[in-house]
Amino acid sequence: MAAGSVALTGLAACSNGSKDSPGQAASSAPAGPPLAIIAPAADSTGLPVSAEIEAKAEGGELTSVKLVDDKGGEVKGEFRLDKSSWVPSDPLEYKTTYTATVVATGTNGVTSTQTATFTTMASPGKRKGAVLWNGDDVVYGVGMPVIVQFKDNYTIDKDNRAGVEKRLFVKSEPHQKGAWRWVSGAVLEFRPEKYWEPGTKIEVRVGWGGHPLGDGDYGATDITAKYSIDDTAREMIVDNKKKTMVAMENGEEKKTAPVSLGKPSKPSFYGTMVIMEKLRKTVFDSSTYGVPVDSPDGYKTDIEFAQRMTWDGQFIHSAPWSVGDQGKRNVSHGCINVSRPNAEWFFEWANVGDPIQVLNTEEGVTEGNGWTCWNMSWEEFLKGSALPPPTV
Repeated sequence: MAAGSVALTGLAACSNGSKDSPGQAASSAPAGPPLAIIAPAADSTGLPVSAEIEAKAEGGELTSVKLVDDKGGEVKGEFRLDKSSWVPSDPLEYKTTYTATVVATGTNGVTSTQTATFTTMASPGKRKGAVLWNGDDVVYGVGMPVIVQFKDNYTIDKDNRAGVEKRLFVKSEPHQKGAWRWVSGAVLEFRPEKYWEPGTKIEVRVGWGGHPLGDGDYGATDITAKYSIDDTAREMIVDNKKKTMVAMENGEEKKTAPVSLGKPSKPSFYGTMVIMEKLRKTVFDSSTYGVPVDSPDGYKTDIEFAQRMTWDGQFIHSAPWSVGDQGKRNVSHGCINVSRPNAEWFFEWANVGDPIQVLNTEEGVTEGNGWTCWNMSWEEFLKGSALPPPTV
């Protein structure tokens, strides 16, 4: 059957094995819905190995796609939720011919079948790598976004972002509507409309292997991860007016501790942030961001129980030297100072991905200085996507 045609099954009503009986009209079996494969085009060549199968069925529903290579091997895949295309589970092979067989079923239960054959491109020379910040088999807090970043500051221009974003897949169980947002041409983040439901199971696929990125560049390889969200919803709320940090667990107050925040010359940022990493022991050195250790604002200090909130170095951490100030005044360089026992308690209690709200300080956290996606409304977040808002 030629690609682009519609498969119809007909059977004439015959008499005596020849002509129709006098007065008897010819009849045929009911036809399936008109079906056409939109992409790839029949006999097309040089396709990227990220190719998807797109088809339309008028008055019916796409029910299956079978994709086989030129050796008869079947490719695994599945429909997108809206059935706009059928997506192979892995990149296709380079310089390989495939045949797609698409089946649609009409409201009368009758099927139509359509086929198309196409050939993929040769392996490209210019491939660009990326990093998925979310790891396999990790338990994260309810505020954990999905973070994807290109290596070596490689950036995607705006004309190519929609196609690239479309190759990013997030599955959640239970299902929660979410969206991607471009923090920059090199970084994307995904979040649901509200915090993840406790206990959610998540699968992420960065389907960029062999996908065109623009200017003759292609994605190096697919990246995948499977992880989960903690069964307990944890959140920290820091109030500069009260000089306290409250641990909230499943919406109820679990613990309150006095804090000292950033002094007026180096205020702690207000806004909603996310715990990015946890360091049992580390060293804070002002010279790493250009302030000499021996200057009035310089320091080099051993730190315990540190939990990062921003890229530029605001942490929750143990600060035994400021216990007398905690709950009373702000003396830090922007970090949230707590006593050693309280720092250890919060360190053991919290997860990477737990949200933390800081209230009533002098300066807001800037976009992208950490995982700041919860610091904006859902409507504002959606504006950063290169695709229309999700409907499924």
